[in-house]
Amino acid sequence: MAAAMGAAVVRRLHAAQAQVQSPRLTKLALRAPKSVEVEFEDGSSFHLPAEFLRVYSPAADSKIRSVAGEKVIFGRRHVGIMSAESVGNYGVRILFDDLHKTGIFTWDYLHHLGSNKFGLMRSYITTLKKHGLTRDPQRRK
Repeated sequence: MAAAMGAAVVRRLHAAQAQVQSPRLTKLALRAPKSVEVEFEDGSSFHLPAEFLRVYSPAADSKIRSVAGEKVIFGRRHVGIMSAESVGNYGVRILFDDLHKTGIFTWDYLHHLGSNKFGLMRSYITTLKKHGLTRDPQRRK
C-alpha cells in the first residue's frame, strides 16, 4: 500500500511539473553589448539587460562577495555582453566583458528571469543597499 501511495505522489509531482514547465523558446536575439531579447511560444517576450543577466548568472563566481553569509555580486552596472553560444538545444552560454562565461542559461531559466525581472531586480538593489554596496564598479586607484 505504501508503494502505491508513493507512486501516486510521484505521478502528481510529474503532472505538476508538466503544468509549470516554461513555454518553448522561439527566438533569442543578442543585442550586444547591452542585452538579450527572448520570445516564447506563448507570446511572452522579455528584454533582459546585461547587468541583470550577469547578476543572476546560474554559475558560481569568484567575483562574488560574501556578506554576512549572503552571496552578493556588485559593481556590474556597466557590464557588457561580448558573445553568446548555444549549448545543445536547451540553453545558451553568455560571455560577459568581465570575462565571466561559466553559466549556462537554460530556456526555462531565461523565462523565469523574464517573468520575474522587476521583483528580482528590486531584491538585488535592496540587498546591495542592505550591505552598503552599489551597482557601480569600484574606482581604480
